[in-house]
Amino acid sequence: MIRRVLPHGMGRGLLTRRPGTRRGGFSLDWDGKVSEIKKKIKSILPGRSCDLLQDTSHLPPEHSDVVIVGGGVLGLSVAYWLKKLESRRGAIRVLVVERDHTYSQASTGLSVGGICQQFSLPENIQLSLFSASFLRNINEYLAVVDAPPLDLRFNPSGYLLLASEKDAAAMESNVKVQRQEGAKVSLMSPDQLRNKFPWINTEGVALASYGMEDEGWFDPWCLLQGLRRKVQSLGVLFCQGEVTRFVSSSQRMLTTDDKAVVLKRIHEVHVKMDRSLEYQPVECAIVINAAGAWSAQIAALAGVGEGPPGTLQGTKLPVEPRKRYVYVWHCPQGPGLETPLVADTSGAYFRREGLGSNYLGGRSPTEQEEPDPANLEVDHDFFQDKVWPHLALRVPAFETLKCFVHPQVQSAWAGYYDYNTFDQNGVVGPHPLVVNMYFATGFSGHGLQQAPGIGRAVAEMVLKGRFQTIDLSPFLFTRFYLGEKIQENNII
Repeated sequence: MIRRVLPHGMGRGLLTRRPGTRRGGFSLDWDGKVSEIKKKIKSILPGRSCDLLQDTSHLPPEHSDVVIVGGGVLGLSVAYWLKKLESRRGAIRVLVVERDHTYSQASTGLSVGGICQQFSLPENIQLSLFSASFLRNINEYLAVVDAPPLDLRFNPSGYLLLASEKDAAAMESNVKVQRQEGAKVSLMSPDQLRNKFPWINTEGVALASYGMEDEGWFDPWCLLQGLRRKVQSLGVLFCQGEVTRFVSSSQRMLTTDDKAVVLKRIHEVHVKMDRSLEYQPVECAIVINAAGAWSAQIAALAGVGEGPPGTLQGTKLPVEPRKRYVYVWHCPQGPGLETPLVADTSGAYFRREGLGSNYLGGRSPTEQEEPDPANLEVDHDFFQDKVWPHLALRVPAFETLKCFVHPQVQSAWAGYYDYNTFDQNGVVGPHPLVVNMYFATGFSGHGLQQAPGIGRAVAEMVLKGRFQTIDLSPFLFTRFYLGEKIQENNII
């Protein structure tokens, strides 16, 4: 234990008010002052328009209570819950920094948009149940005055997970936990599976689990835009730029066993502006690292992992980008409209896409097959060699695609997982040594579906100093140093 009191709570405001600021807020009336100065200059130089002062409207503010690095669905969810849970309207100033306002490479927009509760860890089940409720009532949470309601286009077709003989006992145990947590999941024998889904070949299948409620897929882009629209209406500020530096102070402390550790506190974030050498320093009290596949780089900027190996100071954030392919193909003889998302015993998966006999699917590669994440180019041979053979075995109708060089793949894309190499589960909450950096990252493919619950959990930790709605203590950073893996058996 470290002999200190971790600061938490934001009821009195996180930044001290400076002379010249508005009472009850933290920002200078800069626009008003610029306008006055321009008028004075214009009065001195009659007949001339004033363009002497540079436009700074594209810059982030000089002060923000919370800076969120990453404007994807996880970062936006944290922003949303910070504003919803703040003690009074406008009490917390939140800035979201996103380097790509088009989200062209963001994991959110490139996701297949699935949601299910068929996990083995109670925390993951609880997170997905929370998110299901949030998505079901999306317009109660994210409604904006005079804006049209959101349509997530949720398809409640469920998830169908298949298990071989060696995995059947584990599936049965997982379903027991899922039911205890309130998920509606049924177990199906091979005969029951054939009766419900006659298009499936049950060879090699000993047991199946099927989500009967709150499972399926939705439009991730709609959720992203809905969150962004809502948080802007709540006063959250946005900036297109890249975080390049943190300015911190350090304090040496002794642990209970008299070992020296260095605590750091971030005071300033440097944001490099898009297509410019210009940067803006932003004073802040809290930093949220929601940078997804690049969150380890942001952590390293703050000094995370800068220490001797095997020590807490030397423990890095084990998150890296991993490239995943998604393929879309056309099969008029395919399973049809009632197709769930099917996760095969081989690791391959597929689901229906739209109403025109299209399907999408893929498979996570093995460690030896991991593609280079330097770009998002698609390897079509991976579908031909590693995905389609398994799908054709499981669904005989897909065998009709065999005559094509690349079995009638109509389109394909690649996206990034924020892959936690330690145990493939999320990292949530504060860093133990960089005391005002909080994490919301490392979900290895299920961050989108759990974003509403994760955002609330991080906001609770920032505002109250503890998890309240769902206890996510197993997801804290300290497990990496302690070597305490949390094993999730159902990551697709």
